Amino acid sequence: MKKISLLIICLTITLGVLAQELKLKKRKPDALTGSQFSKLISDTNLNLSAREEMIWQEVKNGNIPMFLRKTKPIEINKVINTKSYQLIIYIIPDYLSIGIDTDYLYIPTTPMLAQRIANLTHTLLPTKSLVDEIYLQSTIKLEPQPIPPSKAMTTVPVFRAHHEMVLKQLQLLGNSYEQGSLTAGNKKDIIISNKIYGEPTPRVVIYGWHKPGGKAIQPVYNKHTNTWADYSHGVRLVSKIGYLNGKKVKLADLLKDPVLHELLSDEGMIREAKYPLD
Repeated sequence: MKKISLLIICLTITLGVLAQELKLKKRKPDALTGSQFSKLISDTNLNLSAREEMIWQEVKNGNIPMFLRKTKPIEINKVINTKSYQLIIYIIPDYLSIGIDTDYLYIPTTPMLAQRIANLTHTLLPTKSLVDEIYLQSTIKLEPQPIPPSKAMTTVPVFRAHHEMVLKQLQLLGNSYEQGSLTAGNKKDIIISNKIYGEPTPRVVIYGWHKPGGKAIQPVYNKHTNTWADYSHGVRLVSKIGYLNGKKVKLADLLKDPVLHELLSDEGMIREAKYPLD
């Protein structure tokens, strides 16, 4: 009887969190579509700061697709010091986009803007180890499609071009792709890491873009400054709250724990699970 009751409680907790959406305003009916927003920020002569402020305003006003608002569960099982742990966390199914389900745009950002959005939505950015786990558990694993490096790789037209390449991949999947499925392989991740700190100038740390078979194209890399955002970068949001052996827990607390950080990090404890905003 106790086992049945515990199972019911765990299922109730899990379903309750699954039913939650990102903490964002409801999208206005007249908000810009992905195509409209892409055209707006391409046609206007914007510097990086102005572009990111426009992205911020769209996200702050709830202009993201409905399929991104509903989180997906990831289950991590690990034995640490002979004790078994089950951690369930909740993530958005694909990378941050602006627009509606039928017309959206993947939108790369600097880590500062990614962090502002994470703060707004009560989420974290993933760790390297979590990016690996997301790829492993994804329903849709896309083949990475790099664009040759150039000075244009940080511009909106290239953002749009890569977005269209990914859309074509999804369309070719036909009925085997359902919007809102956990998807990976289409972008590198901006990650939280100890490598954010300790450099002479602020950095962005990127990782991922897994090939079929699971090997990441991009090893953990922190040689770009924090003003770098190219077409290949994606923002994946992870709920701050997870469930460890059925109990509610803050992921930031786990990352600082000398033992339990192993559930989320393979680089040791991460005491600052965020990017500095200044």
